[in-house]
Amino acid sequence: MPHARRLFGDASEQLAEQYLVARGYKIIDRQFLTRLGEIDLVAEFGDEIVFIEVKARHTNEFGYPEAAVTKAKLRKIANTAELYLRAKNLTERAFRVDVIAIEFYVHPPRITHYEAVS
Repeated sequence: MPHARRLFGDASEQLAEQYLVARGYKIIDRQFLTRLGEIDLVAEFGDEIVFIEVKARHTNEFGYPEAAVTKAKLRKIANTAELYLRAKNLTERAFRVDVIAIEFYVHPPRITHYEAVS
């Protein structure tokens, strides 16, 4: 049986995916995992490949969800993104890294989309 934390992460990613699709993004991959790390969602938007990190919080006790995306985390995502592009033979495509922050402690959940953070 999946751990509660994984279930919360999956639900958060599903909500982020719905948000993105409603705005014209085409989801092309989910939970891409390598030895370097994981990318939550991979999408196409216009000419770009977009690698999306989803962060969510039940409470604001530990700050806003986006605060958990550090420079080190962004470097890890960028390195994993490069592996993804090579693995899928997409190295000629422009790409960016976005962050979706979801606050579940407000109703309805608040979604903030930060584009091109890296």
